[in-house]
Amino acid sequence: MFRKFSGKDMQSTQLKTSAIRGLKAKLSTQFPGCEEYVEDIVPKKNMMQAKATQHLLVYYEKESKEIILFGEKDGPLFPSLRVLHKYPDMMPKLRVDTGAIKFVLKGADIMCPGLTSPGATIHDEVDEDCPVAIFAEGMVNPIAVGVTKMSTQQIREVNKDVGIEMCHFMGDGLWHTPSVE
Repeated sequence: MFRKFSGKDMQSTQLKTSAIRGLKAKLSTQFPGCEEYVEDIVPKKNMMQAKATQHLLVYYEKESKEIILFGEKDGPLFPSLRVLHKYPDMMPKLRVDTGAIKFVLKGADIMCPGLTSPGATIHDEVDEDCPVAIFAEGMVNPIAVGVTKMSTQQIREVNKDVGIEMCHFMGDGLWHTPSVE
């Protein structure tokens, strides 16, 4: 999603207070674990929305220009990894084994065996098409954000094919662009 993202030449608009409230409500509904710090994640005022591509929106704070959230138009919201490092418990977690780390850091989708082998852990039970934080064995902070392509129960049972589609990972264009220019 962000392999060649640069954060330049995006059309930005300031969000109205009602739109910010809607963003907070959507975030709280989508990730029940972040209700206690949604006020810290999304500022009350000075929130901007930028159109990165035709369907991809990026939300950032006006003063610091730090990218906070992103998502497809009418789709789920995702926190940037920098926000996720501050609030690691805000979304469901899955942990990959050490063999999958190098592939995840190159942006590859995560295969089911990388989530079910020894060293990997399915911390939270989730359904299909659910945004998740991807942690790595032996690491404290998440290394990627993705969307499940099947439920965690199916991941265990099938143990083949793509389990998580990658959206944002350490080393992609969004990671190297901490703020909007």
